[in-house]
Amino acid sequence: MELISPPILKKGDAVGIVAPARRVTREEIEPAIRTFERWGLKVKLGAHLFGAYNQFSGTDVERAADFQSMINDDEVKAIICARGGYGTVRLLDHINLRDLQRDPKWVVGYSDITVLHSILNSWFKMETIHGLMPINFPQHGTDNNSTKSLHKVLFGESPIYNVAPHKFNRPGLAFGELCGGNLSILYSIAGTDADINTSNKVLFIEDLDEYLYHIDRMMMNLKRSGKLSQLAGLVVGGMTKMNDNTIPYGLEAIEIIRDAVAEYDYPVCYGFPAGHLDENLALILGRNVEIKVANDGVQLSFSAPACEL
Repeated sequence: MELISPPILKKGDAVGIVAPARRVTREEIEPAIRTFERWGLKVKLGAHLFGAYNQFSGTDVERAADFQSMINDDEVKAIICARGGYGTVRLLDHINLRDLQRDPKWVVGYSDITVLHSILNSWFKMETIHGLMPINFPQHGTDNNSTKSLHKVLFGESPIYNVAPHKFNRPGLAFGELCGGNLSILYSIAGTDADINTSNKVLFIEDLDEYLYHIDRMMMNLKRSGKLSQLAGLVVGGMTKMNDNTIPYGLEAIEIIRDAVAEYDYPVCYGFPAGHLDENLALILGRNVEIKVANDGVQLSFSAPACEL
């Protein structure tokens, strides 16, 4: 089943910025506000965007109310998550995502926002954007590759990405729906209503600040649950700032992933510039992609939207 693609943005549309997880300050996201305005968009801020409740930007109810208000606001065409951290999963019982399905609009973010990508892609059959968040916009206010890619996707372009070769890449051609996100979050929602079905899909994974043995534990979970055996392809993004024990684990993160999928024959791309990296290219989760992994590099391209409302 091809997923619903929310309407593309045009100049004069509004985007809503909310913080479904960790707290954020106005100063931290001011460059993003200026960038959206430079793109010709109006910016609406959640009522509790700059709030504080322990490490969160507000209570669960307050953060959910901000998200729901953007769902209900007819002027808002995209809901931009200000940052990740932890806490998005706590909102699921307090927001009505069926309302978002009835009036689709883009949800943008990465890291902890994988919770929303997963449930919207798998349960509500909607495309979402895994991409840069306001906390990461360039402080000098100009565009970089990450913001340019986000702009293109929001305004209706289907990007083609060309990536340098990696020594662990497994050549091949794959076609399928792109799914995934942050590996730790995918692990944490396994077996819940937000879990993903990876069969015949292209899985994207990335992570930050994890112990290497945790990476192995999570890959074994994906393997034992059958999520790796039926893939059309695998795309590995940033595995950033990994940690090790006093007694070394003995393998790097990408080596752990390589070994976990060694018995399968689908194409695998390592080092894709998305995730907790300086370059975090926008990915349309839920959209069909074609990925060509060759000895001289990788090309990932998106199909046209199948069901744009």
